[in-house]
Amino acid sequence: MKRLLKIIPENMQATLLLRYFGFFKIPLLFFVKPSVVELSDKRVVVRIPLRRRTRNHLRSMYFGALAMGADCAAGLIAMRLIQKNSQNISLVFKSMDAEFLKRAEGDVYFTCEQGREIAHLVAAAIDSPDRVETLVHVTAKVPDKLGEEPVARFTLVLSLKKK
Repeated sequence: MKRLLKIIPENMQATLLLRYFGFFKIPLLFFVKPSVVELSDKRVVVRIPLRRRTRNHLRSMYFGALAMGADCAAGLIAMRLIQKNSQNISLVFKSMDAEFLKRAEGDVYFTCEQGREIAHLVAAAIDSPDRVETLVHVTAKVPDKLGEEPVARFTLVLSLKKK
């Protein structure tokens, strides 16, 4: 198994784990088929394809699918850090604020660049018996249609507590 993991690129491993998690824990997440494009200690990029299952009546991405992409991008860094620390920490999003700027008429890439802040939050959760929280920002873009111009911005409150 370890040999196989060395052959498979890390972002593909993360995609498979995300889909596995979705299949067993959050079926709707599995249904939209997110892919991990980039994953590091500092940054994550998750792609959700625009297709029949994620489109609204205007042929742009449904806001529920956009919310799932933001959730994945913000939560994936935290899940990875919790797993690396071998700690039993519960992860929830306490609130979400979304600003929809343009119609997402193509595959959407969700980027979170707060790996360092989330790492500090995980460390604080390990050391504290109380729930700890931080704001996490996610930007959604459709590079094929709009280049680097964002189609949506999300601010989520990530809340962690050691079990």
